[in-house]
Parts: sequence; C-alpha cells; structure tokens
Amino acid sequence: MEQDDHQLFLPLVDEENICLPLPINVVSKYWNIELSMAEAIETAKQYSGFNGSILIEGIESAERHGLICKIVHSSLSELKKIIDSGIPPIVILPGIPEITQHASVITGYNDEEQTILHYVQKGNQEGEQQEGAIPQDVFNKEWSEEGKLLIILAPSDILSSVQLENDSGDKSNRLCFISERLNILKNSSKALESLKQAIQLDPNNSTALHLLGSVLNDQNSSKCIKFYEKCLSVNKKSYLTYNGLGNFYLKTNQFEKAENCYTKAIQLDPKRSAKIYKNRAYLREKQNKNPDAKEDLKSYLKYFPKAPDRGIIEQAIREL
Repeated sequence: MEQDDHQLFLPLVDEENICLPLPINVVSKYWNIELSMAEAIETAKQYSGFNGSILIEGIESAERHGLICKIVHSSLSELKKIIDSGIPPIVILPGIPEITQHASVITGYNDEEQTILHYVQKGNQEGEQQEGAIPQDVFNKEWSEEGKLLIILAPSDILSSVQLENDSGDKSNRLCFISERLNILKNSSKALESLKQAIQLDPNNSTALHLLGSVLNDQNSSKCIKFYEKCLSVNKKSYLTYNGLGNFYLKTNQFEKAENCYTKAIQLDPKRSAKIYKNRAYLREKQNKNPDAKEDLKSYLKYFPKAPDRGIIEQAIREL
C-alpha cells in the first residue's frame, strides 16, 4: 500500500512537565531544538499544586530558543495546508474525562479514509512514532467546541511561507493564554486586564469572551452573562460556555435557565462531562421533575463509574 503523503514523522518523546507540555516538546524536537527540562522544572515551582499544563510557559521557552509562535482560530482546510507545508500543528481539544481541555499534535491526515492523525506518545517495538487516527467529522466537531484553536511553532523562514486565514487574531489569542497563567497564579485582576485587552484587539474572539465570562463567573458577577452570550453568538458550539452559563444560573437559583444551558451543552457532547448530569439532576429535582432527575443521576454514574459519591447517588436514585 502506498504511503500517505500527508503525514509528518515526529520524534518519540516521553518527557513532559507542566511548564514544558508534551506537544511543545515534541514539536520543538521536530525542529531539532532541545528545550531545557531543568529550566521547566525550576519554573514549575511557582505553580505548586496545579495539575494541568501551562502552555504559555512552553511556548515562551520555545520562542527563547528561536522558534516563532502563532495562535489562531483556524479551519480544517487550513490545518491540512499547514501539515502539507511541513509544520506539525498543535490543536486544543476537549479533555478526557472531564470538561477541561488538552493540547494535541496533529501529524497528518488521510483524505481517502477521512481521518486526522494525532501524535501518540508510545511507539512500537522499533521505536517508531504511532498515530491515533480519528474520523475527520468527529475531530472537526470536537475541535469546534474549542473554537478551532490552533498553535503553530516553527522557524521564522518556514512560518513566513504560510499565509494564515486569521493571522490578526494572534496577539488577542496570546493574551488569552497569558490570562490563564495569571489565573493559575491567583492574579485575577491582571487576568481580567489581559482578557479585556484581548477583546479590544478582537471583539469576536470567542476564546477571550468565554474566559472573561469565566473569570467574572468565579467572582459571582452577573456581568459574566453578557460575555458568555457574546461568545455563543460567535461560536454556537462552545460546550464550556453553555456549561459556565448553566453554573452561573444554578448558583443564582435560576433553575429553568440553568437546565436549558446544561441541556444545550449535553446535546453538543453527551460524554464530555459527568458532573453536568449531576448538576442538572439537582435543579430538575428542585423543579419536581423527578423522573428526569433520576435519569440524569444514572448518566452521571455511567460516565463517572468511580465517582467518590457513588453510594449517595445510588441512594438518591432509589428514592426518586
């Protein structure tokens, strides 16, 4: 069988750190650039207790070593064009199993089989890279939930040959990544400043609108509604925004509105979060919709079989 041309061969890497996430390390090594793990470990000390990845730290490390970064809202056709120009793009996708996000390196695509190829960490016995193939329509749907956010890391001479569809959003998107770091460092006032600046640069940046809504939601400010709704007018598939809006309405006892938002999120992606079913069950019970609440609690346990509150939930199912 003929080798698919639309495929990049990336080095096998298993080292990662919250300040040097695996996708950044893989792509840097693809360009023959070694990023310092010792430096990442030192930087990570300020984030003690944080479990996720801090992408902006990895990006800035790669830039200090000569790579150029662009962060854009993209499209499937542009993703393929970037791969064909020899650049392995990094995309933001829904996380598993809860509603966070994760970054993934795309190594290629196969138009005949309608698949997108992801970098898989473990190689086979010969030490070669393996790809995880995902159906193109599934990939596109999941990527849409994150506003089709894409990170390109490449040497300047290679990147300059690629004409991007939405290059103007780069500075605005970078401010979003910076704001996430500020939030992790519990500096919410500076995070808000960064996001407001991001929206000034690009008023239709769905990522910035969602994140600003989330920071305001954490502060229990009803101003979050405006930004969540603006985000949904730009990206109707933003799962996290429907979920965030539902959470705000839940804690302000607006049960019907909360149920509506949770239902829209579940329609977009039924398997993305177990907790959303528990939240919807609570407010359905408050509205005397006991059969619906019972079904939601069953779904919660289906998607989170090892839930620490399993016994309590099973008891609640029996009593509904």
